[in-house]
This record gives sequence, C-alpha cells and structure tokens, in this order.
Amino acid sequence: MFAAALALLLAASPPPAGLDAAAAGRFANLALECVAREYPNKIAHVLSSEDDVRAPHVLTPAFYGCYDWHSAVHGHWLLARLARTFPDAPFAAPARAALARSLTPANIAGEVAYVQGKGRTSFERPYGLAWLLQLAAELGDWNDREARAWSAALAPLETEAARRFEEWLPKLTRPIRIGEHDQTAFAFGLVLDWTAVSDRASTRDLVRRRAREFYLADRSCPMSYEPSGQDFLSPCLAEADLVRRLLPPAEYADWLSAFLPTLTPRAGAAWLTPAVVTDPSDPKLAHLDGLNLSRAWMLDGIASGLPAPDPRLPAIRAIAQAHREAGLRSVTGAHYEGGHWLGTFAVYLATQRGLRPLDRASARP
Repeated sequence: MFAAALALLLAASPPPAGLDAAAAGRFANLALECVAREYPNKIAHVLSSEDDVRAPHVLTPAFYGCYDWHSAVHGHWLLARLARTFPDAPFAAPARAALARSLTPANIAGEVAYVQGKGRTSFERPYGLAWLLQLAAELGDWNDREARAWSAALAPLETEAARRFEEWLPKLTRPIRIGEHDQTAFAFGLVLDWTAVSDRASTRDLVRRRAREFYLADRSCPMSYEPSGQDFLSPCLAEADLVRRLLPPAEYADWLSAFLPTLTPRAGAAWLTPAVVTDPSDPKLAHLDGLNLSRAWMLDGIASGLPAPDPRLPAIRAIAQAHREAGLRSVTGAHYEGGHWLGTFAVYLATQRGLRPLDRASARP
C-alpha cells in the first residue's frame, strides 16, 4: 500500500515531486534502526597487527553501523537530508539525536586516525569517500546551529577525503566503469556536487578535468550489456548523468546522441526495463533493487541536462518512471541485506538531491 501510494506521489513528470513526511518517516526509520546497529558487520581492511582486530565501534567510532562503513556514512546523510527537509516531522528529533551522537570531534578524530592507518590507502575509495563528502555537503548547506556544529566536527575527515581524491586522481590512468562501488562516474558526480558547497577549487578543477579526459570522447556505450547480475549503478547512465554536469545543454545533447545513439524519441519501454530481484535476502542479488532507483535518478539527471525542446525527453521520463516505481516498491526493510542501504537511494531519488545539489533558500549566509 505504501509503495503504491509513494509511486503515485512521485509520478509527476518532468522531474518527480518530492515525498511527504509520512513516507519520509519510513525511510528515516530504516536509517535509525541501523546507524547504531553494530552487527552484523562487514569490515574490509588489512590487518597489520593484532591491534587491528577490534570491534567496529572501536575502529570507526562514528560510522560503525549499517553493516559497513559506507552504508553508515550515507545512513547519516539520509538522516541529515530528511531532518533538514522535514524539520517538524516526528522522526526529526531522533534523527538529530543520532547525528549528535555520531558527529562529535572525538569520534571524527577516531575516524581520521583509522583511515590514515597503515594499509588503508584505498579505503572506501571512491564510493565511501564520495558519500562522506556528500554528507559534508548536506551539513554545510544547512542553515541550522546544530548542523554547523556537526559540520565543524566532520571537517577533519572531510578534508582527508578530499585530499585522498586529489592524491589519487592524477595517478588514475583509466576510469572505472563497473556497476558497483569502485565506479568513478557516480563518485565524481557526488564530489562535484560537494565542491559547489565547499568551494574547494582544487578538488573541483581536478575532478572536472579528469572527468572530461575520461568520458567526453566516449561513443556508443553498450547499454545492451547492462545490467550485470549484481549491479547497483549503471555504468552508461552514471556516465551520462556525470557529463550533464560538465556541458551546457546544447553540447550535452550532441554528446548524448553519440554516447547513447539508440536512445531516440521513439525509444519505448523495452529500451531499458527494470531489473528483477529473485531473492531480496541475498545481499548481492539485492543490488538490483538499488539499480532501479539509481537508474531512475540518473535518467532524471539526463533529462535535466537536455534543452527543453529535446524530443527524447518524453521517452527518458517514461523509462525513469518505470524504474522509480519498481525501485520504490523494494524499499520495505523486510531484509537487512537491502534495508541497511536502499533507503538512502530512495531518498536521494525522491528529494532530487542530484538535480538540486544546492538548496540556497536554506543555505546559511
């Protein structure tokens, strides 16, 4: 019932209308149930000594819940995004309390010490680091006294994440085009949206330059090869969603014609159909539920980058809507394998964060 109502709520085209407080509460509760839930937990790090064999809350005292580090980070982003969007909703106070517990100077100092540890050069790169910067963007763009304190507390880890991108990208010789965490296109989009808030020109200019070098010459992306069996990000659509951040509409329209030549005004629903999850309790197979959500927001992003009279827009919006409905139906929390992260993808889609990276009406002066 909830999924059907939310699908109808989000059915407007062009871009989908936002969700209401009741629906947002369902998503907030998914994050509230996991940001302080330590187990089950997937730790991915090199053991340099017995000192590295510690409980998650000791290793990473701010981001130890939600099964893994990046999910804990973007679970906190979800809480910040929804508490900011619905300040008077019943879930806002618990969300703020959770943020206050995690985002303290002491906890963030522990996080910085952890990521700087031996053998962690590539820790959560690029996906988790990009979500950390997205959390920093949400807090930095929020005109709220407590949010300013949380933003200040997070700043040392924010700086470390940006530094790692600046250190890594000059050495990266090729983009990473897979449909999971290591993909560069999606991460670059999150980072660029963060630079609009942070005004860190060095990171912004480097990411834009590398994105242009990696992607602007691409042609005929093989959409027929997608998806792989455990993708949660589309390699082709994520690239197209990134490039619309780099080019003015007319140039972007020409680039898209060469990059996705089969996406024509006559493209029907068969051009890209929603993925089907056969077992939502399988953590890898459940990735495809997230793929439907991310495809929807990427298609919305592609549409937003095109000129208003572009004849492909109706087809793009129809395909996006089909994925939106399929994706939102999956966000139930029935299985922790999806419940610990799908809420973030639903909120990113429903609040149009990728389309409106800055909410200047509420930004601090």
